[in-house]
Amino acid sequence: MILRLLAKAVDDGAEQDEACEILGLDATTVQRWRKQPGGGDRRAGPIQAPKNKLTSAEYREVRAIVTSPEFRDLPPSQIVPRLADRGIYVASESTIYRVLRNEDMQHHREASYAPRKRPRPERRAIGPNQVWSWDITYLRSPIKGAFFYLYVAIDVWSRRIVGWTIEMSESPEHSSRFLAATCEREEVQPGKLVIHSDNGGPMKGATLLATLQALGVAMSFSRPSVSNDNPFSESTFSTMKRRPAFPDGPFKSIEDARTWMTAFVRWYNTEHRHSGIRFVTPDERHSGRETALLEHRKIVYAKARAARPERWARSTRNWEPVGEVVLNPAADRVRVA
Repeated sequence: MILRLLAKAVDDGAEQDEACEILGLDATTVQRWRKQPGGGDRRAGPIQAPKNKLTSAEYREVRAIVTSPEFRDLPPSQIVPRLADRGIYVASESTIYRVLRNEDMQHHREASYAPRKRPRPERRAIGPNQVWSWDITYLRSPIKGAFFYLYVAIDVWSRRIVGWTIEMSESPEHSSRFLAATCEREEVQPGKLVIHSDNGGPMKGATLLATLQALGVAMSFSRPSVSNDNPFSESTFSTMKRRPAFPDGPFKSIEDARTWMTAFVRWYNTEHRHSGIRFVTPDERHSGRETALLEHRKIVYAKARAARPERWARSTRNWEPVGEVVLNPAADRVRVA
């Protein structure tokens, strides 16, 4: 039968190797079958049924149990121990799952919401103050087990730290005041900005949501239990905590932490050449100065190539400005380091 299907596919114009691949066969195996008497499918398959296979009566018993009013909403992981409590064993958990698959009943069965696939929170920016990412990280305090809380907002397009504050606690009230002050300082226009964060309590409190709604700012949240939906904030925190000047021990006080952060933000925004934006500083990109700077680099490289063309086997380094920046693209097309 399978050789007839293969022959028909080839007669219809298909390549034999491709047809064999689709059918799960090796081309040399097909050639061997055709040379043998009968020229049929020589795969033997199992000679006898497994010794541990359910009998027809046992199969019907399992099916009756999983479809009974008592167990029809429960998965096998719940059914097996309940039967064991009654001194009953009919089949293993994996065997019951196999019966459910055979009967096309392997679907969500518990009296709770089935797991829902949530879309990736993709946000796009083609200029400053269109998409921000914000988060909170802990800073060690002199008291063991106690922390200072650093709130940071980053412009996704320029990577610029547009706002930060350090508080003694994390709360929706602190978040509300922090983001409202940052929006005012950046002169954000209603309806122009989306702010992305994770699903923590300080990010979803009623006070914060009401404040941002009044400002005309849209909120975006990471998917539940997904750790990498807020990569721009995580990358910035990583850069911060890997700085040589970052203290090995705790900050002496909240004022000490604020002083250190002031210096870090100045360095990050005005001196740090960011790899994700052609190695310009976040301030240069945020203010629009990157265009002239990158154009100057292109001229420098063009002159260098004209002077010594043998040094370039291909084109010179790409100094074109980065255009659209995507937060959580469907395929990982953007570096955020």
